[in-house]
Formats: sequence, structure tokens, C-alpha cells
Amino acid sequence: MLSAFRSLSVMSLLVLAEAFVFAADPVANKEDYSAFSPAKECRPRDGWPHFFKKAQTPGTKVKVGYLGGSITAQQGWRPKSLALLKERFPNAQWSEINAAIGGTGSDLGVARLKQDVLDQQPDLLLVEFAVNDGGSPPEQIKRCMEGIVRQTWAAYPECDIGFVYTLTEALAPAMVEGHFQRSASAMEEVADHYGVPTIHMAMEVAKLAKEGRLVWRAPLPKSEDEKKALGDKFVFAPDSVHPHVETGHELYKEAVARGLDEIMKVTKAPSGPHTLKQPLMNDHYAAAKMLALKPTMLKGFEPLDMKTHELGKRFANRMSQLFFANQPGSTLQFKFKGTRCALYQVIGPDVGKVTVSLDGKETSRTAFDSYCTYHRLSTMMIGDLLTDEIHNVKITLDAEAPDKAKILSARNETIKDPTKFAVNGLYAGALLLVGEIVE
Repeated sequence: MLSAFRSLSVMSLLVLAEAFVFAADPVANKEDYSAFSPAKECRPRDGWPHFFKKAQTPGTKVKVGYLGGSITAQQGWRPKSLALLKERFPNAQWSEINAAIGGTGSDLGVARLKQDVLDQQPDLLLVEFAVNDGGSPPEQIKRCMEGIVRQTWAAYPECDIGFVYTLTEALAPAMVEGHFQRSASAMEEVADHYGVPTIHMAMEVAKLAKEGRLVWRAPLPKSEDEKKALGDKFVFAPDSVHPHVETGHELYKEAVARGLDEIMKVTKAPSGPHTLKQPLMNDHYAAAKMLALKPTMLKGFEPLDMKTHELGKRFANRMSQLFFANQPGSTLQFKFKGTRCALYQVIGPDVGKVTVSLDGKETSRTAFDSYCTYHRLSTMMIGDLLTDEIHNVKITLDAEAPDKAKILSARNETIKDPTKFAVNGLYAGALLLVGEIVE
């Protein structure tokens, strides 16, 4: 799809974009956004007292954790904001924790928080999941985001936290009308409860869209003719989601710079470590964790060498182990006591279908999706909002293969090399639990 867009001229893309907006925004489909949080670029709340104290102390090592999705993984707002901090506080020694995984949301984020961020002892944690949580229920978002806050302050009560929000064309209508999108509005409830500062990095993006000056998806203009064709319009991204580093991510960086100023103005000297007040959600996910798979749980799976296997090497920074099965009937079986369970997995061209049995109730799942032209990290939900008791889980690899060509066609993708898609297996990396394994 993107290759088709790249072959069009900037002027053609402008015409297409305007036609799309006209067709996709009929008055009859407009949603009532009045219950969503009013749009505001920065809400400083309680500030970042511990972070600013360290940043202003010459020679002090300061570490910033970035927990998010593919927009954070880009060479965009994350490295740009770290460069900004280095410029503002040149006497500190700066480093980052890049804990971004594309295509994942706060549900995985809260489970991998300890391994991917907290074990490296951050001084500031910036959390970006507003886009990837765009389709999640607000109550679920709040459970996850509250779990991130409570888990962080339980481990490092002097680590300050900030929520940062990004935007896509699909999530923009609420912002254009002066309200945060649904996901960011849910996150605001958690931030307000705990005094966590927030920055919506896309306020200027929404402003340009409202003025009719934003091109959501187009290549950057290269020739003078293409620049003239754009006029005063601003090209945001190649795909309406992941900003161009030179344009959309610059707007994000500038929003962080303004937010930094506002947060500094309200920040007072630290009076003590952060304390955990009564929870906003009684069923929050502060107890979420990532647990290793044990050989006794697996039948028909082989371990991949994390130092030599292609996928092992690629994902070793996120998984300590990875198992693969490609024979129908291979199983992953275990018991746990708790309220939520998911499988941390790798998916790609060579994954297939499974049967998941939870307390004897079977459901069919397809690990393969329309993005499976390459391998990436993902999760398979097993059960959520369960009663806090012992549950029995069995995942069995099916003999039936999914219709991969049909699944890929949803994104106009095709099977170019059938051998890559011939295997129908399952990768298993870890268990994601709100609870504990029962032997």
C-alpha cells in the first residue's frame, strides 16, 4: 500500500487526502466527545521534583526510560527529547532506556515494565501508548496505566513519571473538536489521580488539521515544484500514523520543549519519595509480571538458541528464552492463580492456529494476522478479569492451517514466497500474568 502512495505525486496525494476526509467524516457518524478530557497540551500537576533535582546537579547520572510503541521506537521524539534534555541540563550525564516495541500497548507494557525498564533504574519514565491503546476499552486502559504507576513507585519511589500522547488520522476527530481521544482521556484519569504530568504532543497537529493545512499521509516533497504544490500545507507522515522524523516528530519535540517549561515552573523541591494512595481501580494491574516458561510446561517445543538463532538474536533484548513448535498436537500447559493471563510470543509468516483451553472451555485462536509478512513480538490473550483462583490452561497447536492469503489480503498483501508461509507453528516466549504460577 505504501509503495503505491510513494509512486504518486504530492499534488495527487493532496487530492486523495481531501477526498478521503470528505468521504470518511459524514455528520451522521460524528461521536459525542463531551465526556472526553478537554484538549490541553500540558498538565504539569505535581511536576517532576526528583528528576529535576538530579538533572540540575553537575556530574549526576540521569536515566530516562521510554516505554511505548512504534512511534517511540522511531528515531523521532524519543532521541529528539533526550537531546533536548542534554541541551537544557548540560552538566548531567544522560542515558536512555529504549523500551519501545512496535504494535503493542499498555497491556504488554505493564507486564514487561520490570524487565524492560525498572531493572535499569530510571529517574524519569515517559509512557506512550495512546495510539496503540486506541481501540482498547477505557477501563482496561486505566487498569494498565495505573499498574504502571503503582509498580514503578513501589520499586523506585523517587522515579518521576510522565504520560505523553500521540495521534493518528483515525484518532484525530476528537482532537479537532477540542477533546482528547478516548485513550488519552482514560489515561488522564490515572494521571490526575496520581499527580502525573502529561503532554499531548499532537496539539499542533490537530490545529493544522482543523485549519485544513495538514496532509496526514504523503512522502516529503523533494523538488521545488513539489514544495510549491504543497503551498502552506504540512506533511505529517508517510502513513498517517508514524510521523516523518523531519516534520511530525519535530512538532512532537517542540511540544515536549514547551511542556518541559511548564512542568519546571510548578515543580517544587522534593519533600520525600512518591507514596501510593488508594487506587483508582481496585482491579488495577500493579501485580502484572512476566514469568519464564518451564520445560515441564512444554510438549513438542524446541528451545531456540538466543545467541545464534536469527529470531533468538533479534528478540534477545526482550525475551530471555524462545521456544518453537511446528507439529500439530504440541502443547503448552500450566496452572496459575490470578485474574489475567496471556502468552508473550513471536508471530510471523510461519505461525498458525491453536486451541486454547481455559478451565475446560475451548476457543480457537489464529496467531497469524495481516501484518505477518515479517516476525514481530505480540501477545495472545488467554483470560482476563478472571476470578482470583486457580485456573488450568492448555494451548494446543492445530493441524488446520489458517487461510493466510485471505488474511493478508485485508491489507492488500500477497504471498510472494510460499515457502516462508508453509509452516504453521507457534512461538512461545514467556507468560504474562496478574497472578502466580501454581506447581
